Amino acid sequence: MMKLPLFAALIYIGRAAAVLEEVFAWKELDFDWPNDEFKNDLVKSGEYVAGNNLPLGVDRWKDKLFVTVPRWKSGVAASLNYIPLNSTDKSPKLVPYPDWKANILPKKGETPEENHIVSTFRLKVDSCDRLWVMETGLADILGEPSQISPPAIVIFDLKTDKVIRRYNLKGTDIKGDDSFFANIVVDVTKDTCDKAFAYVPDLGGYGLVVYSFADNNSWRIKHNYFYFDPLHGDLTVGGVNFQWTDGVFGLALGPPNENGFRTVYFHALASTNEFSVNTQVLRNESLATDPHSYELFKLEGNKGENTQSTASVFDEKTNVLFLTQIQKDGVACWNPRRKLEPANVGIAVHHQENLIFTNDIAIDSDRNLWILSDKMPAFVYKGLDPLEINYRILKIGVDEAINGTRCVA
Repeated sequence: MMKLPLFAALIYIGRAAAVLEEVFAWKELDFDWPNDEFKNDLVKSGEYVAGNNLPLGVDRWKDKLFVTVPRWKSGVAASLNYIPLNSTDKSPKLVPYPDWKANILPKKGETPEENHIVSTFRLKVDSCDRLWVMETGLADILGEPSQISPPAIVIFDLKTDKVIRRYNLKGTDIKGDDSFFANIVVDVTKDTCDKAFAYVPDLGGYGLVVYSFADNNSWRIKHNYFYFDPLHGDLTVGGVNFQWTDGVFGLALGPPNENGFRTVYFHALASTNEFSVNTQVLRNESLATDPHSYELFKLEGNKGENTQSTASVFDEKTNVLFLTQIQKDGVACWNPRRKLEPANVGIAVHHQENLIFTNDIAIDSDRNLWILSDKMPAFVYKGLDPLEINYRILKIGVDEAINGTRCVA
């Protein structure tokens, strides 16, 4: 098992056995520049503005911890990056993946390479040593948005750092200017690498895109459960009040059943309800797009007030669903063997300062729960103080996180 940095701070989170490690923390992000001249040129041209780089997505593969930096604003140096986990720096520089060239915005008239990433929010490492990246192709989202390349699923071979495939979403997958694809989950096992499916929620267009790796094809699904709840779009995080209309966003896959299908648990960001559907429905294009399949989608229940969530992930060993809690400065858990109601939703981790806006979570092969917090509402609406810690990546063992909660079966 890989050794993580010895500097990691220990944060006690209420229950005696549960300890949350602060692995990395930054006031502002910096990058592993090829040389000083390269950095200075980007600073002079406005292509690197330190305060405009906000980390958002996280996942681990062996000794690499991948971290995304979406191009919310101009001045993002590289969107797809990793941190070597043997780093001894508590605020390490991000290393662009697969290299710098793939992350620099193309000049006018240039054709991007197959491995080029303009702006990505979430990514997923699968059990076949592949990295799936949901590339939005959209730069300067909060300023003067520019669609540099089509939304695409980009799949890397992590053993060679080469692109296996780049799949541009079809016109029928996209709902005009409303669509916004910020997440991706991958349905695959080590024995079914060539039969993988990816599920991509459209939080702005209120839909779900299914991609079949074997067929190299995709289709869009509509359902009322993908919409936001107008009663739960008013949010306050870190003292910042705002209103969002984000629809389906968080997705998590339960364990395979005897037929190889799974339960997909999903929710809109602006909602406190949790829903589910079997992947047997999603993988079948004719069934998934048939209006008569409406009742095959299920309401699991309500998590309670102020339980809006950006991301979720499922631990198969304990049968526990983890969900970020952006208004509660933490991460919740729920075991689907229990009815979904507020009394059965546990608080796995909580910290009023270090977990302000838990934007993403991931479980690695060692069953560590990784958490990225980034104060995003303040970044978007108010501005961050460059003299204080704004971004953190923390981790805790899954079993520790649920110990003493209602999530233990």
